[in-house]
Amino acid sequence: MLHPAYHREPSPIARRAFLAGTAALTVAAGALDIGLSVAAPPRRFGHGDFQIDVFSDGFITLSDAIIAPDAGPSERADIIRRLGGRAGMADIPVNIPLIRAGQALILVDTGSGDKFQPSAGRLRDNLRAAGVDPAAITHVVLTHAHPDHSGGVVLPGGGLCFPNASYHVSAAEWDFWMGPDPDARYPGLRDFVPGAKRDLGAVADRLVRLKDGDEVVMGLRVLATPGHTPGHISLELAGDDGLLITGDAITNVVASFEHPGWRFGFDTDQDQGVATRRRLIDRAATEKLRMLGYHWTAPGFAIAERHGSAYRHVALA
Repeated sequence: MLHPAYHREPSPIARRAFLAGTAALTVAAGALDIGLSVAAPPRRFGHGDFQIDVFSDGFITLSDAIIAPDAGPSERADIIRRLGGRAGMADIPVNIPLIRAGQALILVDTGSGDKFQPSAGRLRDNLRAAGVDPAAITHVVLTHAHPDHSGGVVLPGGGLCFPNASYHVSAAEWDFWMGPDPDARYPGLRDFVPGAKRDLGAVADRLVRLKDGDEVVMGLRVLATPGHTPGHISLELAGDDGLLITGDAITNVVASFEHPGWRFGFDTDQDQGVATRRRLIDRAATEKLRMLGYHWTAPGFAIAERHGSAYRHVALA
């Protein structure tokens, strides 16, 4: 379990939570059968010149020690209850946007594929069920290289899931995972390092390395939001009143909004993760920006409202 004093040293905690949670999930997913074998249709939204279809990759299950390591026992129990969870665990949605911009089809993250928890990895089937050929995807943007975001890059039998796409990731993310000994700096990541190297290495010859302020296509701008990983990025869409695609910079609809000073168990640099979340939520509340969250209540669109010294997550239909 994650101790409240956990600070910049995720090594044993994140690793134990990852291994224990993943090992238990084959049973949990079968027992909870929530119909994920049936294709889930996307939710469609318009934003300026963009059309956004939000696809489900299924869900992942996280413990309260990862969701809210700084919370006390009663606070953790309340958060799990409000998330619809049980026994200190909650099923967390995975929302993946497909952005249509002119002739471009831009996928933001690839889901888990067969690389993480058995309750996830539904993206490819859901794309096909909606009439979207994975070969038609022109751009894949990876907010970061954790397995529930990049695990869908490589097919189970090898080869690329999106074979005709260019791939886009921040230069800082590439440098961190592909550089020497990333797990020496953050030992808790050692279970993630092989997968990140596999996924990024598979697309090295077609990879575009991004920096803050770059545009993937006109009107889709990169926003550096480090902390969850060293090179984590969010995306900002031009038009209307603005839209932020937050990736894992704001992880949870309860803890991240109502307790923005709390840490998240899988953040590589927890202090930086807190600072990034505070900054991003405050900006969204001040500018009344719409946001799309990767692990928020499906389909993930929401705004942040100020509530005392914190915020409230308000889902948008």
